[in-house]
Amino acid sequence: MPLFNQSIRRKIVGIALGLIVLMLVTSILSMVMSGQVGVLLNELTDRYIPAYGHLARANIRSLERALALRRMVMTKMQSPSDEEAYAARLREFEETDRRIEEEAESARKLINAIIDDPRTASDNAALARIETRIETAVAELRRDLNEDHAKLLKQVDGKQMTEARGTLEHLDLLRDQFNQQIDAIRADMLKQVFASTSQVIGRQRQAMIISGIVTLLAAIVGFAFALLVSSGITRPVRLLLAGTREVEAGRFDKTITVSTQDEIGELAAAFNRMIEQLRHNERIRETFGRYIDPKVVQGLIDRPEVAIDGQRRVMTIMFCDMSGFTSMSEGMTPRGLVKVMNHYFTLMSGPIRSNRGIIDKCIGDAIMAYWGPPFIEEDEPALLAGLAAIDMADQVPALQKQLPDLLGIRAMPALCDLRIGIATGEVLTGSIGSELMMSFTVMGDAVNLASRLEAVNKTYGTRILISQATADAIGSHLELREVDRLAVAGQSAPQSVFEVMGRAGALTAAHESLRSHYAEGLAAYRARRFDEARAAFNAALEAVPGDGPARALLARLAQFEVNPPDEGWNGAWRLQQK
Repeated sequence: MPLFNQSIRRKIVGIALGLIVLMLVTSILSMVMSGQVGVLLNELTDRYIPAYGHLARANIRSLERALALRRMVMTKMQSPSDEEAYAARLREFEETDRRIEEEAESARKLINAIIDDPRTASDNAALARIETRIETAVAELRRDLNEDHAKLLKQVDGKQMTEARGTLEHLDLLRDQFNQQIDAIRADMLKQVFASTSQVIGRQRQAMIISGIVTLLAAIVGFAFALLVSSGITRPVRLLLAGTREVEAGRFDKTITVSTQDEIGELAAAFNRMIEQLRHNERIRETFGRYIDPKVVQGLIDRPEVAIDGQRRVMTIMFCDMSGFTSMSEGMTPRGLVKVMNHYFTLMSGPIRSNRGIIDKCIGDAIMAYWGPPFIEEDEPALLAGLAAIDMADQVPALQKQLPDLLGIRAMPALCDLRIGIATGEVLTGSIGSELMMSFTVMGDAVNLASRLEAVNKTYGTRILISQATADAIGSHLELREVDRLAVAGQSAPQSVFEVMGRAGALTAAHESLRSHYAEGLAAYRARRFDEARAAFNAALEAVPGDGPARALLARLAQFEVNPPDEGWNGAWRLQQK
């Protein structure tokens, strides 16, 4: 059983046992690391350094061998010749010659032992190359010397001193070449010795540091463990006292966490059962109040089955996105990006909440919100969403002016703007999520359509596009114009799409003229009177230059000149991209 579920007496005993375990772990770790350092140190003293010593002695033996050879020749050249002295010099020469190979073979054996030892991390590739070079150097020396030695002995025996002198010079040259090879091998071997020494020193230092850190951590963990367990005893008592004072003051919204199953935990559980009914409504309000306003919380308290079971409702959904965000964010620092996004969400959340909308979630730079019962009346969602969208669009000029100051630059590299899509339809409402986290949200085709309409703004150069159902619900309360008949991705049947131009009666004469000419052009466009449509759309552009929908339809008419629509064309346009 967990320590916190034990009695108070067992908790105290558990602290002592925990500290003993930490001491044992620290001691074992120190022993293991010391053993690793010992293995490395033994390899350095028993293999690396002796191998280097054998190579150094191979150089010395080479010089001794050359000296013995000269003594042997000088003895042979004496007159009268002393054959007994010559034989002694010859044996001395052969002994020194044999010692060269013995020293080289000893070095090779030690190097191979280092390579074959899996306990240590050595540069096996470099060591293997050194071992091969030693073998090659000795083999080449032996091959070249055998022939010259035989020649020299014949020349000395035949008293050919001039030729013998030339052979001795050649032998000296071979000796020098061999010594140069051994010197190079010794230099590389010395690097390996230094590397092994550095590794030993590093491991020793690492062992000391880790031992110190582990000891410190053990002390900290032991202290924290003791503090945690003691806190587990005293904290519930303090919480129980604080909870009693809250009840005494008439506040029933504070629960006591039952973190133990000892005597104090049983008392706290009894206290919680006593006030459970008193704090029931307060707990619900606190939970739902974290993501919806108090009016919504009250609605869910009055009808909790809406959140638990879910219902199908006709609601209005909004998706809002910042255009140009991707290019703008590429040049920002993380701190600057967070600062901009926080300011952006603050500006855009205000109109939604002031128009009684519910912000469902923020996805990147996008905002999803919805309006509908049981939070507002059934005839209000579409109009409130439209008014919120107009208020949000009105914030764009201020946002564009504020962004440079927020980022500390003189001017933005690209202007940001807003794209809003609104759709009305039947959706499923309820609490969706896991046992650990729930979210009251909406799901359905209207949600997908609102998301698609937000993206369609990019095609038509508009800010606010709404669905047919939303436009029907708004009626004459806002100034709308039909933009096109679309079948967005995921839909088979086309429907009319409208742009929210402003509040009722807020249009200027130019925008009234724009809407009138655009409507004429749209009617001609659907009736295949493309010349009349082109003239009407151009007239709309004269009224308001740069109008996005008029330019989009003119571009489509240009495409129709190349690829006319089919005979069965119904005037709708299908968008393939999401």
